[in-house]
Amino acid sequence: MVDVAVLAGVSTQTVSRVANGSRDVRAATRRHVIAAMNELGYRPNSAARALKRGTFRTIGVITFPLSSQGNMRTLEAIALHAARQDFAITLIPVTAPTQAGIQGAFSRLGELAVDAVIAIMEVHLLEAATVTLPPGVKIVVVDADAGDQYSVVDIDQADGTRKAVQHLLDLGHETVWHVAGPKESVTSERRAAAWSTTLSAAGRPVPPVIRGDWSADSGYAAGLRLADETGCTAVFAANDHMALGLLRAFREKGKAVPEDISVVGFDDVPDASSYPPPLTTVHQDFAAVGRQCVDNVLRQIHTNTIEPRVTLDPARLVIRQSTAAPLAASRATIQQRC
Repeated sequence: MVDVAVLAGVSTQTVSRVANGSRDVRAATRRHVIAAMNELGYRPNSAARALKRGTFRTIGVITFPLSSQGNMRTLEAIALHAARQDFAITLIPVTAPTQAGIQGAFSRLGELAVDAVIAIMEVHLLEAATVTLPPGVKIVVVDADAGDQYSVVDIDQADGTRKAVQHLLDLGHETVWHVAGPKESVTSERRAAAWSTTLSAAGRPVPPVIRGDWSADSGYAAGLRLADETGCTAVFAANDHMALGLLRAFREKGKAVPEDISVVGFDDVPDASSYPPPLTTVHQDFAAVGRQCVDNVLRQIHTNTIEPRVTLDPARLVIRQSTAAPLAASRATIQQRC
């Protein structure tokens, strides 16, 4: 810092103010100091700055699996929005959703210099692992079922499901079959419960749940079964990849979508509009969730408070060409008009 001050012809206090982003420096002086920093290869000492400020300006993000479409899009938004606020992120992936795996991730977190944590995982896993946070570290959990113990940001899964099922009922379908995700997934169970509740509230029969594992292959297997199911004219899949498998199975079994069977997915993956046919699905704004996570932890950091609150971003139904009125109902309407 002394070398920069000598080269720029200013005091060390001025160099410090420029390094810390203070606005109390004239523009011309700032340019001279920055030029001297660049010439000498000067970089501010982040550890020293952290001791002076009392913060590290770093957010730890714990998540699994990284292959998840939603997790990756949320993580990208967190990193970009944190950078805009002059914060960095430290990614701590959990290799397996086990008690040991989660405890190991939080143990590594305790060795790192972070001001806050964003946990992109279901809260029951945190509780099962009985994790502890370093003193003073704030936390936000991406899970609508986290209750009032944590500050929570998530997408309203139940509302998105209700919109999907009601859309199919409004088209004239007697009921809606459901291809759910794995039973151990809280997200899957949340969507399955909302599907069943919506049908019951409308006085419609609730068909047996068909289980998948989020993959297109499991959706394909479910589609082969549903194609032979008498009276099945509408299916709600718990994610878009399983919906893709349904479309393939129905096509192979000679069932036209949406003329014979309507299909709705969940997620609105980037390729959903290119499915054959373009998929009606529930859009989740993962970028909005990521930004809200960062805003939430920064508010806790700046006020030095832990304020449990639940922020649910609304899901939006995107109607495309994979849904229509059932063919039998359409024919009856035409006959009535004639």
